[in-house]
Amino acid sequence: MRRTAVKVAMTLPDDLYRVVELVRKKTRQSRSAVLQDALRYWLSQQEQSVLIREYEAGYRKNPETRREVKAAEAAAVRMLAALEW
Repeated sequence: MRRTAVKVAMTLPDDLYRVVELVRKKTRQSRSAVLQDALRYWLSQQEQSVLIREYEAGYRKNPETRREVKAAEAAAVRMLAALEW
């Protein structure tokens, strides 16, 4: 199966370009590889942010009860008490 790619022209501020160049030379990667890695990381962070917002909304809608908090505290105390200090 043939992989396709699209060329993209972009403008970077000089300081950012210099940093990218330093990193890519140090890691012996192409400029394309460095920028692809950066975009993949940024996209994964966007996805993670969506999941966090959904989690927070769910928690606000249905927070734990006092009973659940007490049970978690008791479990933590039991676990820590079993450790050698």
